[in-house]
Amino acid sequence: MKRLLTASLLTLAALAPHASAADTRLELPLQELVDSPEAKAAGIDGSVRFYLAGQKTPTVVSRFGEDVTNRKTNGVGKSDAESCRWVALSALKALQEGAKDRGANAVIDIVSYFKKNEFRSATNYECHAGGIMSGVAFKATYAKVK
Repeated sequence: MKRLLTASLLTLAALAPHASAADTRLELPLQELVDSPEAKAAGIDGSVRFYLAGQKTPTVVSRFGEDVTNRKTNGVGKSDAESCRWVALSALKALQEGAKDRGANAVIDIVSYFKKNEFRSATNYECHAGGIMSGVAFKATYAKVK
């Protein structure tokens, strides 16, 4: 019994780094995701607008502070792009709720923030996908815009 347990633990230990690692870095278009039917189904309702850092925004009337959201999702049985879209919607939903809680109508200066490393793009967000998990992290500012 001890040999079987030891063998099982050694097998798990050997496989764990490969199974949990985020192997693939993807850059995907944010606006396409926000405008998708999946976004509406996920509860992105249009009451809060999203602007990546470097993207032109309407005039900012006031700011309500920064926030970070870090989401993970199960990638098993999904393509990297599919799991990345799903987890990005979860992160956007969290930012939408944070904006509503603060009286903001926009989330601006959004940067990808995977492992606290900023990736800036006026069009794309960054996602890391592995065999089991995919993750998206955003750092952003809540704002009221005209």
